[in-house]
Amino acid sequence: MIKIIKYDKKKKIEWDEFVKKSNNGTIFHERKFINYHPKDRFVDHSLLFENRGKIVGVFPAVEYYESGMKILHSHKGASYGGIVYPYDQSIRKGFGIVKSLIKYAKSEKINRIILTLPPMIYNKKMTNYIEFALIRNHFSYLKREISSTLLLENTIEQNVKKFKQTSRTAFRKAEKKGIKVCLSNNYEKFYKILKNNLKIRHNVEPTHSLKELMKIVKIYPNRIRLYGAYLNDKMIAGTVMFDANSLVTLAFYISHDEKYQEYRAVNLLFKEIIEDSIKRNFKYLDYGIFTVNMEPNFGLARFKESFGANGIFRDTFTIDLK
Repeated sequence: MIKIIKYDKKKKIEWDEFVKKSNNGTIFHERKFINYHPKDRFVDHSLLFENRGKIVGVFPAVEYYESGMKILHSHKGASYGGIVYPYDQSIRKGFGIVKSLIKYAKSEKINRIILTLPPMIYNKKMTNYIEFALIRNHFSYLKREISSTLLLENTIEQNVKKFKQTSRTAFRKAEKKGIKVCLSNNYEKFYKILKNNLKIRHNVEPTHSLKELMKIVKIYPNRIRLYGAYLNDKMIAGTVMFDANSLVTLAFYISHDEKYQEYRAVNLLFKEIIEDSIKRNFKYLDYGIFTVNMEPNFGLARFKESFGANGIFRDTFTIDLK
């Protein structure tokens, strides 16, 4: 019997401990991350699943109304949502969690559930029990985005062998031109590069304001890093990495100054980031999605593939309830 409890702040420590020890939890599932959002931005409707007084799952979520429908949605302030479950989760428990979620949603007069699961590489133990339980209980795919992920080998030399020739040539060109890569705390300079780049290329703003980004960095000083590429003392490119869990480090922001594109700084950045990620014992580097609503950006895909990355699904499921 699975009991559902709506999250309140008294459960914060218990929630985060569960995520930390879970099979598929990430930084985006933690209350420490979720709670950085201004309180008036989302209506939190996160859930805990309990069996005999023990947490067997959590679901960070928000509620909102759209077209007259009450929707329960994977937390909209996070890259990944979905149901977080233990390392030893059984298929029976998976079914129990999904069935209890549907029953709970109906009791709350919720008309639709939408949830986005972390890609498979975030699982400590490979399992599709939750996905199977969702599909068997009449959830369907709303969309299947593609995320570029790189398996990290034992040495940087092994990873460089997987680079396409264009990428190897590019990072060596950057080295010859004197580009240096190092960890940096100059988020303000990077943010200017990022904001200008996104404006030129896509006419959009970064996901976070500089103030929000700095707040997250303060919350996670050991799990968020800025790598800067420098020409002399000038930052010309950078990447902000989020250590999502013990297996995966995620390239959350990647940007460069268009005026210095000929220096191929981003290629050297990733060569150095890959090497550092190997030293930090990560198994995968996630470059993020190159699709938006299942429309691929082939140029972005080609760039990520040049480092040996391959595409895997980031799935969003949905169900309409009567």
